[in-house]
Amino acid sequence: MNVIGSHDQALVVLSILIAVAASYTALDLAGRVPKSSGHVRNGWLAAAALVLGGGIWAMHFIGMLALHLRVPVSYDIGLTVLSFLLAVVATGIALYAASHVTVGYGVAAFSGVFMGLGIVGMHYTGLAAMRLPGTLSHDMIFAGAAVVLAVSASTVAIWLAFRRHSVPQRLAAAAALGIGIAGMHYVAMAGVSFMPQEGPDAVSEGSIGNVELVIVVAAATFAIVVAALLAAMYDRRFAVLAEREAAMWREGEERYRTLYRRTPLPLHSLGSDGRIEQVSDRWLELLGYRREEVVGRLLTDFMTPESARVRIEQHWPQLLGTGELHDVEYQFVTRDGRILNCILSAVAERNAQGKLVKTLCGLMNVTERRTAEEALRQAQKLEAVGQLTGGIAHDFNNLLAVVLGNLELAAKRAPSDPRLQALLDNAIQAAQRGAALTQRMLAFARRQDLKPEPVDVPDLVLGMAELLRRSIGPSVRIETHFPLGLPHARVDANQLELALLNLAVNARDAMPDGGTITIAAREEAVAASEDETNRPPLRPGRYFCLSVTDSGTGMDQETLARATEPFFTTKGVGKGTGLGLAMVHGLAAQSDGGLMLASQKGRGTTATIYLPIADEVHNAGASPAAAEEDLFVPAGEGGALRVLVVDDDPLVLAATGAMLEDLDCLVTEAASGQEALRILETGVAFDVVLTDQAMPSMTGVQLAALIAARWPNLPVILGTGYAELPPDAKAGTMRLGKPFSRETLRRAVISATRPPPDNVVPLSRLG
Repeated sequence: MNVIGSHDQALVVLSILIAVAASYTALDLAGRVPKSSGHVRNGWLAAAALVLGGGIWAMHFIGMLALHLRVPVSYDIGLTVLSFLLAVVATGIALYAASHVTVGYGVAAFSGVFMGLGIVGMHYTGLAAMRLPGTLSHDMIFAGAAVVLAVSASTVAIWLAFRRHSVPQRLAAAAALGIGIAGMHYVAMAGVSFMPQEGPDAVSEGSIGNVELVIVVAAATFAIVVAALLAAMYDRRFAVLAEREAAMWREGEERYRTLYRRTPLPLHSLGSDGRIEQVSDRWLELLGYRREEVVGRLLTDFMTPESARVRIEQHWPQLLGTGELHDVEYQFVTRDGRILNCILSAVAERNAQGKLVKTLCGLMNVTERRTAEEALRQAQKLEAVGQLTGGIAHDFNNLLAVVLGNLELAAKRAPSDPRLQALLDNAIQAAQRGAALTQRMLAFARRQDLKPEPVDVPDLVLGMAELLRRSIGPSVRIETHFPLGLPHARVDANQLELALLNLAVNARDAMPDGGTITIAAREEAVAASEDETNRPPLRPGRYFCLSVTDSGTGMDQETLARATEPFFTTKGVGKGTGLGLAMVHGLAAQSDGGLMLASQKGRGTTATIYLPIADEVHNAGASPAAAEEDLFVPAGEGGALRVLVVDDDPLVLAATGAMLEDLDCLVTEAASGQEALRILETGVAFDVVLTDQAMPSMTGVQLAALIAARWPNLPVILGTGYAELPPDAKAGTMRLGKPFSRETLRRAVISATRPPPDNVVPLSRLG
């Protein structure tokens, strides 16, 4: 047995180069498969299989041509064609299988084994196609080594064909693959032995000789070279187009970024994961962040926890589902900790497969609008509460009028039992405390009965110094700072005392461990264009500013904003009504002034009351002696005074009638204005009419107008718990404030039925 002959070194090198070239071209073509689809994908697969299979086949037969034998050799056409088809089909099936799944180690190994065995089959089919005088035998060790090389090279080829790699990596892989396939061939040939035999010529019908084989191999090699050149040209063209497209994309992206950043709108774009990719300069200015602090972070990182929860649980799924989000409101946190109310709208961009690519979003700052709306809602709420409070106080005044009137009558007529008198006195005091509470409620509702007059505030504070000291206790020191020459304030002195006492008690409660209360005053001029940030809204003019400052715990901004709300208190259950500051606020507003509160947590509170300045001090009125003289109730022309009492509340009507009868008046009662008119039309003469104001169908003012038109000499007293009369009330109408005592009622009747002397100012406001 003789080992097969030697090889031509030039042809061996050529075979290896063809294997490398075919491998590079096939890898390049196969690399386009993952980027394509449909017929284009199948075309690239077929081209890769044809080039790789054909290259392997050409490498084999060039290697066979390189073999030097001393006998004539020819090749069977059928087996030669079959060997070519084996290489192409095996390669094509392996590439096709690998292209339809994700290439992993298992897929690469399976496809590599299939293609490697196909290549080995091609090799031995090509050997079987040889026609020569003699027999060939194979060493199984070399044959096994050839199989290992073919499978290993094929596995590497499959693995690299569908992975991303650069041109140098592709060249290295092609060299390894080509050398591996060529190595398989020459290792297998090293295990082949030839035993010559005497016989006829090896060339037979249906076979081709070396010359024809050279032509076929040359054609296959030429096709591989042309394919390689076309692939290279395509790669070059593709690279140029890709570079041009990339340059245009980069230029467009840069223009987009510049335009995006410089837009005057607060815009931002998010990636598919919800992280910020781009922000405009206006967006950064709005929230106060730098660009590097924002890009790459989640949008929810800049929201309050509640807004972030709503964004994650509701709005982000809605955006993914519908692709749009319109006018949803979030609270954003600026870099310095401020809270901004912003409205966000967004549009999602998707690729051809429907996958979310990015989200384009815009913000609109509505903080000032929300603040204004909240202020309006607060004002409307306070107005509603004020109306409710005023109505409740009015009805409560009616009840107190009944209680006080009956208690006074009971106290007057009760037997001289000290215990009973003490009980009645306690009941009267309790009713009077209820009347004081209604005054606070009316003060908040700005419906209390005020008697504004010029008041020397420093003298007023000095006069109530002892009351203040007893009210706040020994642990708190009171200091006063009043400059000389302060003008008088125009205000109800009694109500100002009550307001000052309320502020002092609040200040004491804010200093549980003791401290200092400072009462100060100053004069301040308010201009029309002056900023109202540091003071309440006031009309232009001169104002007297009375301030009460404590060194206590102070209030945070949330508590400060609600401090003047009615029934709002931080003192705990049973320790405060929540009407103190509301009463002060109402007094200041009803006096054409205002209340300003300033406070910081841990630094105390300052309450400042703005009051209009009284330019002149009027001291009109009767002397005490004259006043005492006016208290006498004279009899009417026919004896006792006849009084027509009108009220829709039967309890108030009965109590008022009882007090008038106790004053020795003759009383006729009417439950409505219409009934009172019917009584008057009967011709019965009355000295005075006492009517309630708030009655259904016909008010007291309307009744007084009808009486004035038909009985002009009949005086009318209007009983009401409100401070102001309706605009249609006749000028000079006498008003009796509710609840009233027996003595107050007597003075009102006297004032209405007995004209004052020429030097006495008539009483028009009693109570």
